[in-house]
Amino acid sequence: VQLQASGGGSVQPGGSLRLSCEVSGLSLRYYAIAWYRQVPGKEREGVACISGASTTDYSDSVKGRFAISRDNAENTMYLQMNGLKPEDTAVYYCHHLGFWGRGTLVTVSS
Repeated sequence: VQLQASGGGSVQPGGSLRLSCEVSGLSLRYYAIAWYRQVPGKEREGVACISGASTTDYSDSVKGRFAISRDNAENTMYLQMNGLKPEDTAVYYCHHLGFWGRGTLVTVSS
């Protein structure tokens, strides 16, 4: 099983990015999948998750700014991030059924 996250980059505060997580070796159709993020020296924290029934949940810090979605046909999950803040700077990871992808770095700075 492999999870490949992509879409990170550097943006100014208020900007937007769209992260993707492509899953191979396992269908994500019926299961929850989630985004986490980690800042060096801090614990990894949950950002957003989406259930197999596409019910979503978000951390308070990103609620109203981020949107998680999934494309079961493409076996891919997305995270649309709007209104980015410097405190959103982190390495973002996708997680599915105990498997972690390699992270993608998001930097928000003026």
